[in-house]
Amino acid sequence: MDVSAPTARNMTHATLPDPQNRITGKADVQDAVLHQAADAFETHFLAEMLKSAGLGQARESFGGGVGEEQFGSFLVQAQAERMVSAGGIGLSEQVFEVLKGRNNATN
Repeated sequence: MDVSAPTARNMTHATLPDPQNRITGKADVQDAVLHQAADAFETHFLAEMLKSAGLGQARESFGGGVGEEQFGSFLVQAQAERMVSAGGIGLSEQVFEVLKGRNNATN
């Protein structure tokens, strides 16, 4: 069982600030927040792409009716979140690097 400290990449909003003081510097906290923003951006992007591909839309035959129509967006969002947590398509890393560059330029 690996009990190593979490990286900024796999941290969630609930773990900021780190109660066990594993994040030591202000830069680590800023990186974690930027990764979180980049992951959220990629999640929304993937959710829109999945919707455009027809995922979450009610089927013509043997569909779930009104319930399927109302809750299909939750399914798409959950699948997009899962895709990002599994590594995504690399968009998050690119967005993180841009955000980090802008953040460093303003400091």
